[in-house]
Amino acid sequence: MQSVMYLLAGAVACAALGWYMTVVPGESYRGEFAPLEAKEIALRAALKRHVETIASTEHNAVTPALYEQAAAYIEQSLARAGYAVRSQPFSWGGGVARNIEVVIAGTKRDAIVIGAHYDSVDGSPGANDNGSGVAAALELALAFRGWKPKHSMRIAFFANEEPPYFHSEAMGSKVYADGLAAAGEPVRAMFSLETIGYYSDRRGSQRYPFPLGLFYPDRGDFLAFVAILASRPLLHAAISAFREQARFPSEGVAAPAIIPGVDWSDQWSFWRHGVPALMITDTAPYRYPHYHQQSDTPDKVDYDRLARVVTELERMFRALDQRL
Repeated sequence: MQSVMYLLAGAVACAALGWYMTVVPGESYRGEFAPLEAKEIALRAALKRHVETIASTEHNAVTPALYEQAAAYIEQSLARAGYAVRSQPFSWGGGVARNIEVVIAGTKRDAIVIGAHYDSVDGSPGANDNGSGVAAALELALAFRGWKPKHSMRIAFFANEEPPYFHSEAMGSKVYADGLAAAGEPVRAMFSLETIGYYSDRRGSQRYPFPLGLFYPDRGDFLAFVAILASRPLLHAAISAFREQARFPSEGVAAPAIIPGVDWSDQWSFWRHGVPALMITDTAPYRYPHYHQQSDTPDKVDYDRLARVVTELERMFRALDQRL
């Protein structure tokens, strides 16, 4: 009888933890998509152009000339939009890389960081991972021109996220986050745009690390918001703001970093400094069959849905600026 009680207590504790990790405010959108509006059609074309320019070929430390071309394209796109572009070069074992950022000054000193890594993994063009995130960050920067936010908005493009630099001193977002901390620059929240361009309505197209599959749908048609437990309040604020207006499916989780995938992007660098941070993603290897493959090419990205996602993220960030 005692062993049965222990088993029941364990089951209740696991169920309670599962509820705590997976419950989020609001309801995911499940209706039909309306036709793209004229603004979204133009956005779709711009996103496609960014991905094709940056991520038609491998671009990383193994291919330094192409890596530089990707960085220069980002800088030139931002400069043409009227931004003062800041560069943060840093040395690592194989040479020099650089982070890139623009800042939209707010009335408060603390900042919201929106970031995306612009390197591809060795052997892959990286169109979805992470050309899609870079394209989204570029278009968000363009959409925010002339905005007077409450919080300063730092839109950052990170070098060296992929292995062998991941979770190392040469990881671009770590250099960036460490630099902000050393300079005493406060960060209210950070959002990592990571692999956000692939969606599927097919049953069984979505997988999860155990035990998350018990709580989420098996169709890979949604945008995922991923946090560690310490960032759960930010997760709830973000997904609540997203769902209030968004016509796009969404799911959220706050889970321990030991669950594979939870810390697999640049939000990790900010968690180290105690900054609330999220990864916004299509779940990458748990959905995308071309993840870290040579076949991760621009034709695999769903630009219609990516345009919808970027439109909804812009609305979310504008709402969060007033709430955080």
